[in-house]
Amino acid sequence: MFAVVFAQATQAAPEVPPSPMDQMIHMVGLLAVTVGIVYFMIIRPQQKKQKETEAMRASIKKGDRVLTTGGLFGTVVGERDGVVVLKVADEVKMEFARDAIIQVKDKSA
Repeated sequence: MFAVVFAQATQAAPEVPPSPMDQMIHMVGLLAVTVGIVYFMIIRPQQKKQKETEAMRASIKKGDRVLTTGGLFGTVVGERDGVVVLKVADEVKMEFARDAIIQVKDKSA
């Protein structure tokens, strides 16, 4: 049975190699598909996450309980020029850059 298949394969008409233009079109097509996959799988989700993070940081207001990049929890008691003042304990207030806040745990009422 395999001999018949091989015999038919050897008797097939010789294939014409693709022209350089066909090869270039194929290469450009594959490159476009690859760039599209990278954009939709990596770049676009990262941009979406960045926009969400910026919106979260912009919505921080007095009374919110937040978490900083250093793992410190605090309550926002003031803010000015990209700096947020957090109350971390009784009579202890610390200043942090707004970019140092990674999560809002509890929103103020």
